Amino acid sequence: MLRFKFFASTIPLIVAALYAHGGWAPVARPCISIGETSVQMAPGPWQPHLDVSFTNDPALATVRVQIVDGAEAADFTVVDDIDSIEANSCEVTGATRFVAIAAYPSPAEPVIYLSHDGNADYRIFVRSKAFTPREAAALIAGAGGNGHAGMSAAAL
Repeated sequence: MLRFKFFASTIPLIVAALYAHGGWAPVARPCISIGETSVQMAPGPWQPHLDVSFTNDPALATVRVQIVDGAEAADFTVVDDIDSIEANSCEVTGATRFVAIAAYPSPAEPVIYLSHDGNADYRIFVRSKAFTPREAAALIAGAGGNGHAGMSAAAL
């Protein structure tokens, strides 16, 4: 009987721990790898090192990102056809930078204008199950906007 009580009392703790950690299975979070570090979408609001926001007014933007129709025209390309997550694709280390998309622009943080129009700082091509164009643009801004520096995209 004592074993049953112990077992019954631990089940709520296990469920609470799994819920707090994100569930039973790992969730794919967009990330990019830059040399020895990575830039990832923050899993929760308590973790971002950088908040980025989006605007519909190009005059308010600090970073302009164009969505292009082909990988050959892009500075940064994300293409995946995977159903599972690659192990260690973007490991979390002390150097990992987390990025979150804020609801409202802040003058101290990057403000991104994402469009199909030209006159952009960076061009992206995204065909992915794990990334949206907004997330790819946010990661580029989180990486310092350096879309030319040998970045590789993955899903953590």
